[in-house]
Amino acid sequence: MNKKSLENELTHKQAMKFARQIMLPNFDIDKQLKLLSSSALIIGAGGLGCAAAQYLTASGVGNITLVDDDKIEVHNLPRQILYAEQDIGLSKAQTAADLLAQKHPESRVIAICERLRDEALTKEIEKHDVVLDCTDNLETRQSLNHKCYSSKVPLVSGAAIRMEGQLFCVLPAKKTACYQCFSQFFNEQQLSCHEAGVMSPVVGVIGNMQALEAIKILSDYGDVLTNSLLMFDAMQAQWVKLKVSKANGCKVCNE
Repeated sequence: MNKKSLENELTHKQAMKFARQIMLPNFDIDKQLKLLSSSALIIGAGGLGCAAAQYLTASGVGNITLVDDDKIEVHNLPRQILYAEQDIGLSKAQTAADLLAQKHPESRVIAICERLRDEALTKEIEKHDVVLDCTDNLETRQSLNHKCYSSKVPLVSGAAIRMEGQLFCVLPAKKTACYQCFSQFFNEQQLSCHEAGVMSPVVGVIGNMQALEAIKILSDYGDVLTNSLLMFDAMQAQWVKLKVSKANGCKVCNE
């Protein structure tokens, strides 16, 4: 990140690049400086992660870490729009990081091309200001939820399958309801897009919403989606917001 940004001053180039954000009511230069000095951890560089990472870097989030141990496959290309045919067989995280750093040099983008577990994952979470859960399985989402709550790091969780998507945010410092409060009612056998399919733009819609909520958290701008599950029905072009209360006896947020 540019040295002047760390000294609470935008360069002329940065001021010009982010001018449309800076002119938003109550956003101003201070909010942009918060983004430039903030950090986001993105777990999963698939469809959700590609969409979210693009808009986080484009908006000026200064430090991004992408975590994914997968290689790019041909069936990824319709949804995971940071990759091209010539990238098949390469690391998702490294390929995405290289492209994003090239497009948006204000951001420092790091790739971790392995699956982080247990203490290693906890340590990485603690280094960042927000975590974006862009994974595709319930077990990992619940693990991230637990670790983020314990570390008091905000979590923005997204999911997409078929023609449906969902978004949920957790703010441990404000003691909001957590992902476990409602996901405990899900069936143990959860289909992924590999079994059920997914429409490509649905993944982009949810990933972009994850980026938006993360930006609001990092810059302290607007009302973050909390204690609510936002669901998207692409077939009917409808959004539904469901209230989520802290579950009695929740092992994560109500201990």
